[in-house]
Amino acid sequence: MTILRIASFLPAATEMVCALGLIDRLVGVSHECDHPAEVLGKTIIVDCELKLKGLSPREIDVVVSRQLREGKSIFRVDEKALREIAPTLVITQDLCQVCAPSGDQLGKVLSTLKPATEVIHQTPGSFDDVFEELRILASKTGASQAAEWLVEDAKKRVARITAATAGLSKKTRVSFLEWVDPIYCSGHWIAGMIRWAGGEDALARDGADSVRIAWDEVRRCEPEVIVVSPCGFGTEQSLMQARELKLLPGWGNLPAVKSGRVFAVDGNSYFARPGPRLIDGLELLAHLIHPELFEWHGERNAFHAVV
Repeated sequence: MTILRIASFLPAATEMVCALGLIDRLVGVSHECDHPAEVLGKTIIVDCELKLKGLSPREIDVVVSRQLREGKSIFRVDEKALREIAPTLVITQDLCQVCAPSGDQLGKVLSTLKPATEVIHQTPGSFDDVFEELRILASKTGASQAAEWLVEDAKKRVARITAATAGLSKKTRVSFLEWVDPIYCSGHWIAGMIRWAGGEDALARDGADSVRIAWDEVRRCEPEVIVVSPCGFGTEQSLMQARELKLLPGWGNLPAVKSGRVFAVDGNSYFARPGPRLIDGLELLAHLIHPELFEWHGERNAFHAVV
């Protein structure tokens, strides 16, 4: 009987594996996998190809965009380490080029492994898709019962929020920004989460990639709440990016600025990773958009007001 040995190329997949109670079967992770803390001692099989530390948001965008435009991968697979851990199951994704090694790169490495390794490609485009991917992973690893418990718990938490926002007379205008220089709108699962939380983001791309947008587009929306959630960044880094927005024309005239409802959030934990903690992200959004209806009981450093 083959012993299950899981290699995760994605932080979100790593979180899924651990939520399903399979951390003991996890033998390899990416350099970005940091939750739960117990995964920090696992073998790193994927690292970043680029040197981004110390770069400004615009410089990071330029470097990453050029790498992708030239058809190069952002990440480097440690072939030696991958062979040594000998995974029987690898989890990667086809959703975002900035989040995992390219399919060609991974395919070449896996083709050399003996015995053959099964590969799961996760491609969630919505909140519901994320939990369907969880079910698929569970079915491959004998953890379906744990997955159903997680899915049911998530559904109950979503229902509690939607029941409270269903009767609102109007939606709160929200601008959720996934980068600030250049500015990127929100994509994929974020638009649906904002709607559930009683808001509406006119610039969000529901179920599609986030894209660059002009600052004037944000101004025209007159957002009542602005959420700054740079992909891959924690709260303090998000706060640094959010403060750059103050230099843009018309900033002080926005309703969200006048009412002090501009927030930097831990996008890395609650919004960028399509994993189990998205439900926490939904509850955080509900609190930021409608604090009169929802309290936040999560981490104190999950968000910070931009003043």
